[in-house]
Amino acid sequence: YLHANGASMFFICLFLHVGRGMYYGSYTFLETWNIGVVLLFAVMATAFMGYVLPWGQMSFWGATVITNLLSAIPYIGTTLVEWIWGGFSVDKATLTRFFAFHFILPFIIAALAIVHLLFLHETGSNNPTGLNSDADKIPFHPYYTIKDLLGIFILLLLLMSLVLFFPDLLGDPDNYSPANPLNTPPHIKPEWYFLFAYAIL
Repeated sequence: YLHANGASMFFICLFLHVGRGMYYGSYTFLETWNIGVVLLFAVMATAFMGYVLPWGQMSFWGATVITNLLSAIPYIGTTLVEWIWGGFSVDKATLTRFFAFHFILPFIIAALAIVHLLFLHETGSNNPTGLNSDADKIPFHPYYTIKDLLGIFILLLLLMSLVLFFPDLLGDPDNYSPANPLNTPPHIKPEWYFLFAYAIL
């Protein structure tokens, strides 16, 4: 429960971060913004592969349907899908490779996050006034240390409350049913943090 709900909290933080960046016009820092977009896609890919791993009914359906979108690519689509599956359907081979990528991608994400920070360091961050903030700079410690620690404690409190009192709030009970390729889940809905992407599809 901690891992799955922690992923949800991570996405909440990511969406707040992106929203703040859009509000303050940080998209003008092109390199930083573009690396951020790549980071978001990498995190979504990691989350998708992690969602498949419990091998419940929704996991099986998600793996089948989302990977099948690649079959829309002309000429190579079907071959590409079979290559990703490792056969003619989602099976043990698919699960093994998804597990490997779910493990490897976070290290790539960590490296990209460092590049994200390096580009941000070149331009400096944005602020609500939109003006240069060099004159207002203060020591990081203790001011920002305390501010950040407060945020971390509030986040941990929310996460622990979610995990201990409402562990299934953000999940799907259909995923407790064993995967059955002959059945479509009766109530198909994606994880909440993918809703905007599914709406675009």
